[in-house]
Parts: sequence; structure tokens; C-alpha cells
Amino acid sequence: MSVTTEADARTARSTGAAAAYARTVRRESGGSGLLLAHGGGGSVESNFGTVLDELAARFSVVGADYPGAGATPRAEEPLRLDDLADQLVAAADAEGLRRFAVLGYSLGGNVAVRIATRYPERVTALVLTATFARADNRLELAGGLWKALADRDEPELAASLLVPLALNPAVLDALSPQEVRQLLRDTALSLAPGQADHVALLHGADLRAEIAALDVPALVVATTQDLLVPVGLQRELAHTLPGARFAELPTGHLPFAERPAEWAALVTDFLSGPAVR
Repeated sequence: MSVTTEADARTARSTGAAAAYARTVRRESGGSGLLLAHGGGGSVESNFGTVLDELAARFSVVGADYPGAGATPRAEEPLRLDDLADQLVAAADAEGLRRFAVLGYSLGGNVAVRIATRYPERVTALVLTATFARADNRLELAGGLWKALADRDEPELAASLLVPLALNPAVLDALSPQEVRQLLRDTALSLAPGQADHVALLHGADLRAEIAALDVPALVVATTQDLLVPVGLQRELAHTLPGARFAELPTGHLPFAERPAEWAALVTDFLSGPAVR
């Protein structure tokens, strides 16, 4: 599901370590820094496009597309969580953001956690949405099937797997057969070319130890109708992260599509509040 950013959003290439990562930058507010870490199979535009205006009205926003997403070329080697974290921080460096909060969506929540682990002196807060501390057996199986379909270049089948897992079941059931077919076509077209590389990071994912060691203001936003990352995994994340606040959105795995205004309000209210240093 692709969303066009505003005209004053710009995509740029950073120099040095972040040369391969395309950036989306919104600095019109002059507010404190906010890094965006998108989910697997998505991009900054597709995962945050519907909330960029609200976020940019309060914060200086920088996002970077992972290899094989947005305008970033696909990687020639397997992706590493450390590299994704370092590249997002390099994008912040290129935009002059010394300190920043990190908003991580889905797999991007793992990237956000790794940024906080590697750069604790620079991270002011975390907001983790529709994400997890570990991939349980169910998520591993779903991720393995998704990767296999992506490796076989079967976007239509991948969409048929993902739509019923990602969309709120009540929303999906309310669609007509024609609307479902269109949704599958749109989803197949929106999947990032590097989706298999992204989803490979789910295999064996377990960040519980480093999450338990974090000391940073944090908000976990759980998507309660989520069948891809069930709410139980999201609650486990909140319980593992010391002092984390917990909020719920009655949505599937796609808060940016189902409830963007409420999601943006949760993010901005928390990051503008007294808990964030």
C-alpha cells in the first residue's frame, strides 16, 4: 500500500557509510529528531506516508529505506540488523540530528531496539508498534513461507498470505469479492523487491536480553487485531522493556492504513510528554 509523500519531503543519498540508503527527510517543524524504521517488505513511504504530515508538524523526521525498498538498491549480501541500525544513524548524522527518538514499525521495531542498544547516548525515546521481542514458532513459520514465495517471485501468492494476516479480520470480511481482488493486486504491487532479504531477519530473532537491558523512555503500541504479530507477542515485548508504557489500537498489522490519525496521536503525545528527556 503506497502513499505519496508531500512535495517538501526529499529523497537524498547520504555520503560515506549511508551512501546506499535513500532518505526521506521532513525538517519544516524544526522540532526534535525522530528516526523512522520501517517494516519488512515495506518502505518509509508505504509504512509512514499517512502520518508524515502529523509527525513533521512536531518533529524533524528522517527515515531511510532498507536495501531493496523505496529508492535503495537491493543488497548483494544478507542483511544484518546492526547494519540497518548503523545506516539509520548515519542518515541522522547526515541531517545534523545528534539526538533523536526512534519510531519502529513491525521489523523496524527490532531495528529501533538495536539503535538504542548501540547508541544509547543518542536515543531519547522509543515507540515500537506492531512489533516483537522474539519471533515465536508461528511468526517463524509465516516468515519462512513469505520468504519462500518472495524468493520464487510469487508476489500474488505472497499477497494472498499476507492480506489475511495483516488486515483486521473484521475489515477484510466487510470487503466485497471485487474489493478483495483489488486489495490483493495492490498488495502484490506494493511489496518491496528486497522483501525476502528483510524477512530473513525474522529467522531466529530474539532480542529479549538486550531489550531487558535498555534504559530509555518507551511506548509499545499494540495492534490488537493483528494476526501476523499477535498481540500476545506485543505484550511480551512491553513486559520485557523496563518501564515501557503500553497502548492499544484496535487494528490489524496496518495502523497506517486502518487508524493513521490515532496512531500519529499516540506517537506525538508520548514523544511530546514529560517522560521523554
